[in-house]
Amino acid sequence: MTRRQGQHRRLGAAGAAACLALGAGGCSDTAAVAPGARAGAADPVRTVRGAADRLVAAGSAKTRTSMQMASGGTRVTIRGEGRYDFAGRRGRLKVLLPEDPAGSGDRRPITELLTPGALFMKNRGAGVPADKWVRVETATLSDGNLVTGGATDPLAAAEVLRGTQRAQYVGRTAVAGTPVSHYRGTADLVRAAERATGGARISLRAAAKGFASARVPFDVYLDDRGRVRKLRHRFDFANSRRAGPVAVASTTLLYDFGVRVAVRLPDADDIYTGKIAEEPAVKED
Repeated sequence: MTRRQGQHRRLGAAGAAACLALGAGGCSDTAAVAPGARAGAADPVRTVRGAADRLVAAGSAKTRTSMQMASGGTRVTIRGEGRYDFAGRRGRLKVLLPEDPAGSGDRRPITELLTPGALFMKNRGAGVPADKWVRVETATLSDGNLVTGGATDPLAAAEVLRGTQRAQYVGRTAVAGTPVSHYRGTADLVRAAERATGGARISLRAAAKGFASARVPFDVYLDDRGRVRKLRHRFDFANSRRAGPVAVASTTLLYDFGVRVAVRLPDADDIYTGKIAEEPAVKED
């Protein structure tokens, strides 16, 4: 086996905390109001497309994530929590997988480091020593790391909105006590990739090819600065191990903007380079 072949085998085995579970291989502000954020934007599409830029300007935030996946008779929910630096495009999350097929609840959270171009996972399981990290090159992932880690990268989630093709203002509501404007629409991953910045362009191109559909329905809730407070995407992820696609509903909550985010990458000696075992699928009902 060549080095490249070995690398691809490791990536394939590491690539999906989320999909493995299916056997699939806030604070209120009184500062300046963003244009169009109140009382329904005159141009909802333009408002939503600018959400990623508003997050980068905000600097950082705490985040909670939820990813619900359904395929056949199986439905699982994966939850995460952590902090994310939008300016540096990196974050640290704790991701909790559901119980294993045997019903054991003794499963430690996976620690994930989100960085430009790479995803690091610790407590990965599947034969990986507990003190070692698995490194995954996100450019090689067919979902652009929107699904693989069991938590959608918060900035990548907002970058998807750059591809918004249609959007409508739904109305005013609140998320965790913060007044927000609710928008609903559909984004196109191909268009999002064309408008994305930095490495997000590569990831979104991969997702446009790897997902069953490049069209992504969404609901987004923007505060009065135009920052995302809650974002829900619905993906259809192509799955070679099942007859149909996996339906994925990914929800990202953002709050406490401006918090300190510390992400220390593992040393080379702490990264696992051995074989990763294939975990069993969750039983279907």
